[in-house]
Amino acid sequence: TRPSKTRSFVDLVVQDIAARHGLTGHTYDIDDVGPSLGAAKWSRDLDDRGQAILAQVIAADVLVVGSPTYKGSYTGLFKHFFDLIDPSAL
Repeated sequence: TRPSKTRSFVDLVVQDIAARHGLTGHTYDIDDVGPSLGAAKWSRDLDDRGQAILAQVIAADVLVVGSPTYKGSYTGLFKHFFDLIDPSAL
């Protein structure tokens, strides 16, 4: 469902951190990255919207991430998105 409980909680945390520290916050659902995510082997394989979101994640000073659990773990697309990022970029 939209907004999910996870998204609502992440929104609340982002708003609180932004207000306390004078930051601007943005939140995205994995669906916002677009349909190219599932087939992407490299970040360059993402469509323009997906690449823009990925660039914002890499440039962020603070990340608040959340994922509903599926069989006791995060979702596959969530992991796949972060696997596209060079660990040294974060």
